Amino acid sequence: MQHIKKVLVVTIAVSTLLNLSGCSSDFDDMRARMEAIRAKPRGKVEPPPEFTPMPTFTYAAHQLRSPFIPPITAELMAIPAGKKVAPDFSRPQEYLERYALEALRMRGTIQKPGGTLYALVEDADGGVQRIKIGSYMGKNHGKVTEIAQGQISLVEIVPDGRDGWVERPRSLIMADK
Repeated sequence: MQHIKKVLVVTIAVSTLLNLSGCSSDFDDMRARMEAIRAKPRGKVEPPPEFTPMPTFTYAAHQLRSPFIPPITAELMAIPAGKKVAPDFSRPQEYLERYALEALRMRGTIQKPGGTLYALVEDADGGVQRIKIGSYMGKNHGKVTEIAQGQISLVEIVPDGRDGWVERPRSLIMADK
């Protein structure tokens, strides 16, 4: 056992000496190359260009209508004579009323033979919900009035800007993707 240890120690020592002897070669060519590089004229680094600051812009249209939502026409905002409209706040809120109507996508319809036609609506989280006529969706108390093959019609109840409410027809069209 001790003989094997001695042989192993000698082998390691010899291999270490051989490896170190390869490192002790002449560095004259390396030194000459480094001196040649140092002897070359040094380049000049130009300073970076000066940038003029851009004038600041203050956005002041926060209170205006978003350009991504279609404008509400005056005919839709007109208060019909004799009909008072107000949302039913005592009604329990349905699942799709958590999302703005713009975040919902119609994905199709489904119907059992001789049964009710349901619409399939994808919410902003990627879940698909089944709705029927009379269901509510959107943040503005939108009640589904009609379901067709490529469209869901609903009536929203929105503030009229004069401490009242007005009905606004909206539709959700079948999404392409």
